[in-house]
Amino acid sequence: MKTIVENATNLSKYLFDDSKPVSMGSDMIAVGDPANLEFYIGDLNSSNATLHENVTNAPADWTGNKYTFDGTTWTQDSNWVDPNPE
Repeated sequence: MKTIVENATNLSKYLFDDSKPVSMGSDMIAVGDPANLEFYIGDLNSSNATLHENVTNAPADWTGNKYTFDGTTWTQDSNWVDPNPE
């Protein structure tokens, strides 16, 4: 797996399979094959986010902003609130 982490908070914003192309640009992040881009991430870029690749220990219940990741360890954010409580 690979994850995009916001530098200011260490929050994991996106989680992708290792095979998914992710290009960290200076003004945005492009996701998908360059010939068939799936989407752009406009609020993150190479200066305010980090792409961690070959992540083998992503939490089974991962969802965006639920966990911080420092390149090794995942920690559930104490401020996270489930938007879909049962």
